[in-house]
Amino acid sequence: MPQVFKIGSYWIYFWANEGKPNEPVHVHVSEGNPEENATKIWITASGKCLLAHNHSNVPPKALRNIMRIVEARSQYVIQKWISFFGSATYYC
Repeated sequence: MPQVFKIGSYWIYFWANEGKPNEPVHVHVSEGNPEENATKIWITASGKCLLAHNHSNVPPKALRNIMRIVEARSQYVIQKWISFFGSATYYC
């Protein structure tokens, strides 16, 4: 479970097993330790973020800030994804 970065008490990460073939580029978000069914954010080919779901119940204001930061660092996230998984596909 590679941790991509932290924002305060929130972990931004992806799971080591993202399916076969891998799901499109996305990150999971949870406060504290990673959770199996955590909030999921897709990253598009243009670097924008789309909320898949908020199963971690991140408060709306915190989630908006997290999504802004993930979007600003999307190229870093994509680079990290490719480095770990070997390739990348995108939700859209």
